[in-house]
Order: sequence, then structure tokens, then C-alpha cells
Amino acid sequence: MIANQSLRVLISNCILPGNEARILLAYVLEKHYQLPRSALLSRDDMVLNDEANTEWEILVSRRIVGEPIAYILGKKGFHNIELLVAPGVLIPRPETELLVDIALSEIIKVNRQAKVLDLGTGSGAIALAIASETSLARVIATDQSSEALVIAKQNAQLLDLTTQVEFALGNWYEAIDQQTQFDVILSNPPYIAGRDPHLIQGDLRFEPSSALTDYASGLSCLEIIISGANKYLKPGGLVAVEHGFDQSGAVLQLMGLAGLEDIQAHLDLAGHWRGASGRKGL
Repeated sequence: MIANQSLRVLISNCILPGNEARILLAYVLEKHYQLPRSALLSRDDMVLNDEANTEWEILVSRRIVGEPIAYILGKKGFHNIELLVAPGVLIPRPETELLVDIALSEIIKVNRQAKVLDLGTGSGAIALAIASETSLARVIATDQSSEALVIAKQNAQLLDLTTQVEFALGNWYEAIDQQTQFDVILSNPPYIAGRDPHLIQGDLRFEPSSALTDYASGLSCLEIIISGANKYLKPGGLVAVEHGFDQSGAVLQLMGLAGLEDIQAHLDLAGHWRGASGRKGL
């Protein structure tokens, strides 16, 4: 790359798509100059100093080889919060916000302090987004990865939500007290089939495979969560899970086999059947 180019020229000459180039350059401006993203327009004739220009080149090079922007920047927006992310956790995605909205609707309906369980929390996205929206939620967030929980706890501290969200290490329900029951159970488990070609394409190549696939049919983790829900739900409590775009029928069937009631399928913002929910009987 050639130094001493204006912001406008850096973006127009960048091999990356324009939106990605602007995201990375805005990060450089914020880090090195404490300038907002709007400076890309208001100061588009600005030239980066050597240090900032070197970082710009490194960021572009990392993205060219496919590294996800969220990992490059070390952060990702989700619902109404911003989260630290790193290669040890799944990158939060907009479709997962569906689970947050389902939970918030349920908590409003209950209209009292609600106990929420987030199984496989990763960066803490679901648990922390819920807690940031309502003081009525008391959340236990679990993960089998100690590396993921380190990041989730950092996010809880940064968002000042440590009194509302508790973290536990362990595989699914094994992480919690066998006698505890919840108003809401949520999970975005690994649901990509083990031989799905998408696992070796795009951003997924860089994300932890254990957070993406069960190394089997894609349904085994969903089956564990759904089949165990009745034991850990209060009467009338709700379980909601995210699943693959083509798994709705199978997941709804699992909920029926588990004896859940009021079973519903949920569309994500892209119009895909991405979630399913069911209730424990009264």
C-alpha cells in the first residue's frame, strides 16, 4: 500500500468491500486520533501518520485472508450492547437476538423477578443483553469452555451486570444445581452438522468449531437441552432454542416428544424459521 493517501483515497483504493474498509478505517481513527466514524466524511482529505497507516495496512491484510472483522476489532455489537469477542468464542449474530426478544417478552408477561438460564453462553451475549434490558432478570449463564467464560465475565464487568448474571462452568445442565428451576431456559447450541461444508468457508473457519457443530447430525445438543428442560423449568416455564434454517420441523418434533406444551416456531429478521419454544405444563 502507498502511504500519504487521504482517507477518501484509502477507501476507494482498498481491495475490501467499501463497508468493510470503512469499518476498519473508522477503528483506526478512533484508536489513534479519538475521532468518530463521521470523520470518514467530514475529514476525508486527512492523511494518516505512519503508525496509524501501518495499523490500517495490517488490519486490511488480516481481513483479506478471511479473519472475521469482529475478531480483528475485538468487539461486536449485539442487541443494545457491545461485547468483547476473541477467537475462543462464537461471534454473536443478529439472528440470535430473537432469543433475547422471546425472553424479554416472557419476563414482561411474568411481571416479577425471573430466573433465566442461558446454556452455552459464549461471550455472554444472550444473558447480558437480557440483563441490560430489565432489572427483573436474574441469569445463570453456563459454558463448557473456561476460555469463553473468561471473556463472558469480562463483558459482565464492563457492562456493570455482575450482580445480575452469574456464570457456571460445565456441559449444559451439568453446570447447575440439580434442584434449581427457572422461568426461562435459552440456548443457541452448536447445530451445524459435522460434515457441513460451511464449516470450512468464510468466517466460520476462524470460529471455535465446538461452538458451531456437534460433530454429528446437528441435533444432538438440541435434543439434550430440550429433553432436559422439563426438569429445570418451573411449571409454565418457557424453553427457547436457536436452530438451523432447515431444522424447524425436527426441533418442534423434539419438543413434542419431550412433553412440552404451547410449542411455537419463530422467524428471525431474515424471514427464516430460526427458533422454537415450548412450555412446561402447569
